[in-house]
Amino acid sequence: MTTINRPGLPGDLPSAEVLWARWALIAVLEATTEGEQERHHRTGTWVDGEGLHLDDSGCTWWGFAPRGEGRYVLFGEDESSGVKWHEPPVDMLAGAPDWLPHEQLKDLASGYELGCVYWWEDGAWARSSYPGTLGDDGLDCGMSRFTDRADVLRTIADEDHGATSARHAESLLTHAENRRLTPELLMSLTADPGRRQRDRPAMTRALERAGLNRP
Repeated sequence: MTTINRPGLPGDLPSAEVLWARWALIAVLEATTEGEQERHHRTGTWVDGEGLHLDDSGCTWWGFAPRGEGRYVLFGEDESSGVKWHEPPVDMLAGAPDWLPHEQLKDLASGYELGCVYWWEDGAWARSSYPGTLGDDGLDCGMSRFTDRADVLRTIADEDHGATSARHAESLLTHAENRRLTPELLMSLTADPGRRQRDRPAMTRALERAGLNRP
């Protein structure tokens, strides 16, 4: 089982491409037209023009966005994070590259809405340095659902996400991780008359936005 330290370490996360594929696949399986039309506070897991999102409307929210040229930014907050309460204050953008959305992140931090920031560049994750007195930055509670592949497979195969067997869940995830998940394959592996109806048009749109069908 893959574990994340408290506070998190850059090496705790899978590669940005793998993290994207796992997160995006769950977003695709949760996609609905109603969710796409939400203009207030959307919850669950979804993908849009800004990137991937996760919000449970309570304890945790996260964003994950590509920034071009093999670069990504991961940011968010779990209630377990002690960053925003730490004294002296933790500068989550210390040493951060200039291609991060600094203004957006500073606004979140100033409103006590940000728990941590990680960035991916040149094939590796990084973050600012933490003081030794910081106990947790929330990465474990927020991202552990995506770091352990077995956990991801269980989510894909549960009642809410639609894979009809463990074998189909494995096929879905493998194709997503290899960017070869076509709409036809997606639908064939999630079609089960005994389960709730899937919103196929919304799932197809989310698949296209996530790029899981483009090697």
